[in-house]
Amino acid sequence: MLKMILQGMAVGVANIIPGVSGGTMMVAMGLYDKLIRAITHLKSEFKKSLQLLIPIFAGVGIAIVVLSRLFEFLLAEYPIPTNFAFCGLIAGSLPFIFKKVEGKKITVGKIIPFLVFFAIVILMAVMGETSGNAADVSFSVINVIKLLLVGIVAAATMVVPGVSGSMMLMLLGYYDTVLATINDFIDALLAFDMPELFRTVGILAPFGIGVVVGIFLIAKMIEFIFERAETHAYFGIIGLIMASPIAILLNTDWSSFSFVTIAISAVTFVAGWFVASKLGGE
Repeated sequence: MLKMILQGMAVGVANIIPGVSGGTMMVAMGLYDKLIRAITHLKSEFKKSLQLLIPIFAGVGIAIVVLSRLFEFLLAEYPIPTNFAFCGLIAGSLPFIFKKVEGKKITVGKIIPFLVFFAIVILMAVMGETSGNAADVSFSVINVIKLLLVGIVAAATMVVPGVSGSMMLMLLGYYDTVLATINDFIDALLAFDMPELFRTVGILAPFGIGVVVGIFLIAKMIEFIFERAETHAYFGIIGLIMASPIAILLNTDWSSFSFVTIAISAVTFVAGWFVASKLGGE
């Protein structure tokens, strides 16, 4: 149970950081196949699915609520070591992922999805270098519908390995707004500020509903793909994951570069690799 909560927290933290993929962390932690099955078979395998989904999503929620400010601070003050830690997490997951295609013959048909999805992540990284203006989330029917749709899109990209849901939110102009609203909600809850609580819930509720809908929709689609082309799908995922550290480093603020910073980053990279080796796999 504790290990699953910690795995969920790793996924949650990944979803906070633009350029880092929550789906990649799911693969790194050895959760991806299990989570997709638990989501798509929730009705037929209700008890078994909940035994996995509850601790994982609890960990995700804890990470987003408790650690969002910490990682905002770390990325602002120590961007290079922090991002190298995530690169270590991703790199440390590769041995587990390669086992999925071990012994499989490499063909052109398998190389193509690898190259295509590798390119998608790099393109997302280049596009994600600038964020949009803060979104208008004042209460209106149109804005509620927009938040619902943004939640669906964000959830779909959060689940796909190698594609950053937070980067998608940034491209859509909702990243800063959603993160700030989460922090405002926590402050209002602690202060029992009811007007502010209702305001933030009015933003987070439609977004959250969209996230849930998006997760179920994309999970069904991914299960369909895996049933018909599992090996090809894994080659695509490997392409996504191998491109992720490059994408993260492309979006890193290198203004604090120094030999000391690089030495510290080497340590955080190894630490990330170690964590992946302990939390990853079965």
